[in-house]
Amino acid sequence: MFEMELPWWEFVARAALIYAVLLAMIRVSGKRTVGQFTPFDLLVVMLLSETVSEALSGGDHSVSGGLIGAATLIALNLAVAVTTARSQRLMRIVEGEAVLVGKDGQFYEAVLKRHHISMSDANQTLREADCELKDMRCAILEADGQISILKRSSHEPE
Repeated sequence: MFEMELPWWEFVARAALIYAVLLAMIRVSGKRTVGQFTPFDLLVVMLLSETVSEALSGGDHSVSGGLIGAATLIALNLAVAVTTARSQRLMRIVEGEAVLVGKDGQFYEAVLKRHHISMSDANQTLREADCELKDMRCAILEADGQISILKRSSHEPE
């Protein structure tokens, strides 16, 4: 149960490699992949987990190997969190930057398409912000995938 078939360092190397590759793949897939999980996104995450599980363990089914892999993933996640908190440049690379997706009562359709946001998602965000399209000063796709709506103030001209 505790005897490993692989050397300990191989679990660390496998976990680090898979973590880095999956982080890059998720980052490339766009902000909305992370920000709002649809049932399809959840399915992809579950299948990703299943797909890489054998690569993480290298066929080893020991408790020790599993704990080494889990500890490595948690340590890597903590290291990325600490590093991105200290480096704006790395934070932009890992997390991305906010993007203006609409202004003055108009959504930018090309920008929405580029970031995989449907018009119905954009309109839903307006409803959630209790804002009519004509009252929207700007809409921002945040780095975490959420859309922020800034309303015009009551004394601001249309």
